[in-house]
Amino acid sequence: MIHNIYLYIGVAAAVSFAIRVLPLTLIRREITSTYVKSFLYYVPYVTLAVMTFPAVTAATQSQTAGILAFAAGILAAWFGASMFQVALLCCGIVFLMENIILKII
Repeated sequence: MIHNIYLYIGVAAAVSFAIRVLPLTLIRREITSTYVKSFLYYVPYVTLAVMTFPAVTAATQSQTAGILAFAAGILAAWFGASMFQVALLCCGIVFLMENIILKII
């Protein structure tokens, strides 16, 4: 078995480079498919959600507090609250859940 760190770094760099360069070299004309366009439109949002959600639930002492704050944040944002208001609401819910309710239980 080969344990050469430079080999691992080289393979990781080649894969990362290929992921970034292949779409630029293979797709030279404008994308006209509405399906592909709509798929590509949502990729940044999905990527952000996939990276953020585990951190939201793991950053609190209680996973329940994180999930409740996340749900409240989604509802507040849905009803037009600003990002600052959503952040304050979520922090308040986590504070209440961890310092008041969970100490009672």
